[in-house]
Amino acid sequence: MMLNQINWDVVIVGAGASGLMCAATAGYQGKRVLVLDHAPKAASKIRISGGGKCNFTNLNVTPANYICRNPHFVKSALSRYSAHAFIELVDRHGLEYEQRELGKLFCLHRASDLIQILRTECDWAGVTVQLKTQIGKVVALAENGFELQTSLGALVTQKLVIATGALSFPKLKASGWGYEIARQFGLNIIPTAPGLVPLLFEGKWQQRFAQLSGLSIEAEVSVGEHHFAENILFTHFGLSGPGILQASNYWQSGKPIEINLFPGKSDEALLAELLAVKQSGKTAQSWLNQAFPKRFTQMWLQLYPLEGRLADYPNETLKSWLHHLCHWRLYPADTAGYDKAEVTLGGVDTDEISSKTFEAKKQAGLYFIGEVLDVTGQLGGYNFQWAWASAVACGLAL
Repeated sequence: MMLNQINWDVVIVGAGASGLMCAATAGYQGKRVLVLDHAPKAASKIRISGGGKCNFTNLNVTPANYICRNPHFVKSALSRYSAHAFIELVDRHGLEYEQRELGKLFCLHRASDLIQILRTECDWAGVTVQLKTQIGKVVALAENGFELQTSLGALVTQKLVIATGALSFPKLKASGWGYEIARQFGLNIIPTAPGLVPLLFEGKWQQRFAQLSGLSIEAEVSVGEHHFAENILFTHFGLSGPGILQASNYWQSGKPIEINLFPGKSDEALLAELLAVKQSGKTAQSWLNQAFPKRFTQMWLQLYPLEGRLADYPNETLKSWLHHLCHWRLYPADTAGYDKAEVTLGGVDTDEISSKTFEAKKQAGLYFIGEVLDVTGQLGGYNFQWAWASAVACGLAL
């Protein structure tokens, strides 16, 4: 079959989560669908996500779990294709999965099991998937539709769906091609930045954290009004772990993050606990060692010394010392960049896109879905659920 001799109903650029899901949905509507991707393998980001087990959705998805200049944009698609709808799909294929903290669902064995489900759905829907294909110029045809210049030759399609993902994971051949197409057709792009990404520190803080590299502790990380009670991880270059990755979506250069090392406890309750320890004649070091690894305790007492017995200190001094434990303010130097980012903030302005069909308002027949849009989910399966939901909404409208 010569792909360049077929007048395709739909060409989807991007064989990732949203692209394959949209392709299967459109194929089941009787459309002739071709999926193109320049990468050698489909759905590479699924393959490596979640430590190779892919956190493919979350049981508690709400619009509040997403960052978008227009917070109402995500509501339509998320309401029409819920997490439970996707769970029903993988259940039909017999995928084994497990539920972890905060409603996160992961493949039990390997992420490639999920990729196989998507490929099978595309096969059943009659979709053609063509990898290792370079895509160059895109031209809107006068009589409707598009012509794509590709390494397969010129391809003609009635509808064109951009599902190219974004700039995170450049090693997986991620690119900004989708943004280029959006600009070509006059669509606005919200400035992009790495999201769900470790934070880097400089100077003494970097040296301190490097000495603690590999330690993980429970904490609550805050950026402005956003609070995340999840683990933080010390690295050679700064801080990572779920709590930090969540906070990175909201952090801006020059601004602080605040860490509460005793999440779930009020300042008053913690002070009462420390005063009880004071009565027992114990030291700050022995109390901290009960809550944290000894390496962390040593670093903390170098930063905020409290030598000898707690009984030797007035209550006001102890209260001030505790304040730092509950309101530890730090100033990151930068993020770890797109190489380490799980997602990309910003993207195609959703004001340019129909929230019902995902068609560009300025160009009939052109659609944008998934991460290429200015929609970023929090950590925990939300970005994949956005991929499924936006793909199904678009696929049904094609």
